[in-house]
Amino acid sequence: MMKPKTIVVVGASRGIGREMVKLFASEPNAKVLALSRNSDRMRKAFSEFKNVECHVFDLTTEGVREKCEAIFSTVEKIDILINNAGYLVNKPFEELTREDLEHCYSVNVLSVIETVQAVLRNMHDGHIVNVSSIGGVQGSIKFPGLTAYSTSKAALCSFTELFAEEYKDSSVRMNCLALGAAQTEMLEEAFPGYVAPVSAEKMAEFIVQFALTGHKWMNGKIIPVSLSTP
Repeated sequence: MMKPKTIVVVGASRGIGREMVKLFASEPNAKVLALSRNSDRMRKAFSEFKNVECHVFDLTTEGVREKCEAIFSTVEKIDILINNAGYLVNKPFEELTREDLEHCYSVNVLSVIETVQAVLRNMHDGHIVNVSSIGGVQGSIKFPGLTAYSTSKAALCSFTELFAEEYKDSSVRMNCLALGAAQTEMLEEAFPGYVAPVSAEKMAEFIVQFALTGHKWMNGKIIPVSLSTP
């Protein structure tokens, strides 16, 4: 049985994020703060769990750090933060607009950094897990149309290493999981018709276990979690 823990999942309304919230919430000693801009989806998905608090949270607007601080102030301590939200742009390079790039980087990079800034005052002996993409890892196979998405996920990998170095003398650990294909709505948007070898539920199981134990063995690591390409 899990020791009492408070877990924050950002990007909780669908796919892997939704499944992670359900897994964490199945433990009676866990308190889960689920953050997403889609409140209807969260209410429907988590209505059976009394230990899940749903917070409407838009990563594309200003004041992300302040909004997070207000949400996090409702709990005494946060043990795990999972930055799972992601925004996909699948568009030929020459058609990319500045708005595409800004939106992608706002969700996938800037909001993650601000969320981490906000959580530090509530986190002791905690684990921050950034969910990146195998496409953001140097040397991996790259795909046309994913310039905005994959470069933003590469930035998330770099942030993980930088944070771990700056806070290596603290009790907070940060690691990054670079996910390969899992059967989600986002995968369908990126690769229509492709069937992934891993379900969202199975990938969520791995991330949950890693979030609970991975920081005991590593810090600042970028870990590919992929059975296939894409």
